[in-house]
Amino acid sequence: MPRFYFNILSEAGSLDDWEGTELADLDAARVEAVRDARALMSSAVLLGHDIASRSVEIRNETGDILLVLPFSEAITRMG
Repeated sequence: MPRFYFNILSEAGSLDDWEGTELADLDAARVEAVRDARALMSSAVLLGHDIASRSVEIRNETGDILLVLPFSEAITRMG
């Protein structure tokens, strides 16, 4: 299975994933990125912080950027 790396991007810089995660394909990696973004936003909201402007960058084993998922796309807007 391919290995995907999930870096967290913000205005201040990036938090790089050096271990990666083996997943079936890019669709599975996107699902994982959505889960990660939701979990991080959830924790931040409990502390009173809004981090919806951050993104998850998905890279492959050779370092190519496959997808950038804004945290804001990981949530459903109500209203």
